[in-house]
Amino acid sequence: MNWFTKLFTKNIVSENTEPMKKFLIVGLGNIGAEYVNTRHNIGFKVLDYVAQQENLTFETAKLGAVAEYNLKGRKLILLKPNTYMNLSGKAVKYWMEKENIAKENVLIITDDLNLPFGTIRIKGKGSDGGHNGLKNIQLLLNTSEYPRFRFGISDEFKKGQQVDYVLGEWNEEEKAKLPERYKISKEIIESFALAGLANTMNSFNGK
Repeated sequence: MNWFTKLFTKNIVSENTEPMKKFLIVGLGNIGAEYVNTRHNIGFKVLDYVAQQENLTFETAKLGAVAEYNLKGRKLILLKPNTYMNLSGKAVKYWMEKENIAKENVLIITDDLNLPFGTIRIKGKGSDGGHNGLKNIQLLLNTSEYPRFRFGISDEFKKGQQVDYVLGEWNEEEKAKLPERYKISKEIIESFALAGLANTMNSFNGK
């Protein structure tokens, strides 16, 4: 075996043994039939759409329901925490540690009252904006610097009716527009894994 063959063989072995890059994609929501189609559960619904398109089945695991698939050399782990919204950070932290995933490779999908319906805003850091799920994640990760994908649900509610609105179901007009928003959401998730946060922000923010 000459030196070129040895070097070529060594490189092939190195490439084949290199661990697959992992990404944790977390959809926030509440478990229970009464919450399935509520605005607050958009994170769950986005991941359900991805799973449907990829023929995945969520399996019950510790602190959540989990599914995964490989995409061009990346492993995407989809997580729907079963801790209820206010304790989402517990599940996020556990799965980050279990799968040894850095916060830069975590994407949190959440509803946002401050954005018009269907508006997308992707950021690498920021405040919790009064969102209890993000608040708990920030508390347990001890940082506000983690990627998040905010899905606008608008603030079309009267004073004192915020909780009813967030835990209410989509109106007919919103329901008609959701499939197209789900499709874009899947594209965002896969862009995040393949092209990185900055490119994904440039490509999708405001769409």
